[in-house]
Formats: sequence, structure tokens, C-alpha cells
Amino acid sequence: MQLPDIQDEPDRRGIELDEVGVAGVRYPVHFTDGSTVQDGIASIDVSVRLPADRRGTHMSRMLELVHEHLRHLDPRELPTALKAAASRLDVDSVQFDVSLPIAFEVVAPESGIASWQASDVSLSAKFNEGDVLAETTVRTDVTSLCPCSKAISDYGAHNQRSRVELTVLGASDDAYPLPVKRLFEMIREVGSTPVFPIIKRVDERVVTMRAHDNPAFVEDMARDLSASCREIGVAHRVAVRNFESIHSHDARAAVTWPVRRLERAV
Repeated sequence: MQLPDIQDEPDRRGIELDEVGVAGVRYPVHFTDGSTVQDGIASIDVSVRLPADRRGTHMSRMLELVHEHLRHLDPRELPTALKAAASRLDVDSVQFDVSLPIAFEVVAPESGIASWQASDVSLSAKFNEGDVLAETTVRTDVTSLCPCSKAISDYGAHNQRSRVELTVLGASDDAYPLPVKRLFEMIREVGSTPVFPIIKRVDERVVTMRAHDNPAFVEDMARDLSASCREIGVAHRVAVRNFESIHSHDARAAVTWPVRRLERAV
């Protein structure tokens, strides 16, 4: 029986749509990037730019593309996957957005106890008329101790957990400039001290004193992380948010380099 394909009907309104697709697809993925190997459930969006003369797109094909190209997720292969998707969907612009938690092993500073620190990882890649633009983002936490509080107090200083987000930009010839583990490590190098899922009393002593010896404003963390990226010539965006412990508000800082605004993949 011949079934009608309504999506392929022409549209006469003359309006191109910036984004059409599927969102929030939860799918098992095997993540590997040459440094980190991990299995998990990802949330995936697939979208295309729909030409003005086409009524709809084939969303079932998008799910097939997820299964064929993203189930075994290697960020280095995203340009190839995007080009295959553009051909399959018959469009000149297609985008993948993938987010999943990835855990990295950390070791307590004194006891040496190992544990796993989960971080939020996002990959956004867009194929547009032959070019690929990709962003890799890692979000994880550190501890920051207030330099001002330390300077004006007879003893102690307020400290808090700080959420740091680092995004690096890649392109067709180098879509994945740094592995997510390296981004995670770079984030943990800023602030007053890293955080640890498991610490014993001997570790708590070391971590507390380390934070006291390395006070950092939210501005310091943003600048230090940006400086590390600039040293290796990686285009990036940094965003830091302090969940303040003695204020009813949070503190935040952000920086983008190069100065031109990094284009979002959408």
C-alpha cells in the first residue's frame, strides 16, 4: 500500500524555519574520545534549517541518525556524522546537541582514597553549508575562599562551592581541540581548592588549609582559567558562579576569547 508522505509536500508561505527537529531524546551512548571511555544515557537534540519550500522534515530519520552515529559517541567524529546527516535529511544545515554526565576519578590529597567526581558535559556541533562549528563544555565545582573576608577577619574566612563552566570552540579541521578530561583538570586547577566526593579528616585538614592559602574571587577564577586557555591558543568561553555562603545572592563572572562573540551553534 502506498502511504502519503505529507512532510514532502511543498509549502507556499515562503518562510524558512531556523530550527526543526527532535529534542530531549534520551539514548544510551558509549562515549570515547581517546582519553575517556564511559557509558551513559545522553539527552540529544537534532535539528535542521528547513527550506521555505518544504512543509516538514523527516523526524524519524533523525532518530535513525542518533542510533547510527551517536550511539557510539566520539566527539572527534562529529563532523563526519553531521555531513552524513545533512545528506540523509537533504538539508544544508544540521545540528547535534548532546549532554550527559561524565565522571572522572580523583584522589583525596592526604589519604589517597580514590572516588569519582561527576561533571556535566555538553557537545554542540553544527554543519552549515560545508563548514562545521563545534563547542565542548564541561561544568564542575571547586571551592573558593574570599580574599576580602580573609584580609579583614581576625580568624577564618567565608568560603563556598563555585560552579565553573568551560567551553572550547572547534571547527571542521579541529572540531574537538581538547578532551573533556583535560577541561575537567583545567577547571580544578583554579579557585582555592578542588572538591572531592570522599575525604577523611586528614584530607579535610589539607583541603581547608589549602583553601585558606589560596583565596580567590570569582573574577580571579575566570581570569586564571581564561589565561590557561590563551596560553595554548584555544578559543573559549568561561563562566563562574559562586553559591555565596554569607550573602543572599550569588556572584558571577564570565569571559570570552577571542573578544569576538563565540557563535552559538544555533
